[in-house]
Amino acid sequence: MPKLTLVAFSDDLDRAIAGFLIASRAAVEGWEVVMFFTFWGLAIVRDPKKRVKKEERNERMVASMLPRGADELTLSHMHMLGLGTSMVKKRMSAKKMLSVAEMMKEAKEFGVRFVACALPMEILGIRREELIDEIDEICSVGDYLREAKGADLNLFI
Repeated sequence: MPKLTLVAFSDDLDRAIAGFLIASRAAVEGWEVVMFFTFWGLAIVRDPKKRVKKEERNERMVASMLPRGADELTLSHMHMLGLGTSMVKKRMSAKKMLSVAEMMKEAKEFGVRFVACALPMEILGIRREELIDEIDEICSVGDYLREAKGADLNLFI
């Protein structure tokens, strides 16, 4: 079985869409797929319903600036104070496309494994309790490298 690792480094809507489309298609075609969420990509897997009290001021600041989940993502280009993002989301809906949150659920149903990277979580003050339940594990960079070494394709989005 071929294997794909995909690093989700960005919290941009368009990059998240591309990542989940690729991951889901590969899984449907029989690939083993592992998505690694790191740094800004961790915002994608923050659960908007889960709130964790932050003791440190820096943690509170970072938490307030990061999108809280897939529905808060914005475009990397043509954001236009939210107008571009809104237009893209409306076009997706009109074309009967899934939202990013729905794409994530679908990817999990297809067997994609979701992994969050521990060190960036620590740096950004993100705790496991803030993440969506679909996260399969918290890993180290070494764990990622072992997965990537055995993969047929590694993507960084």
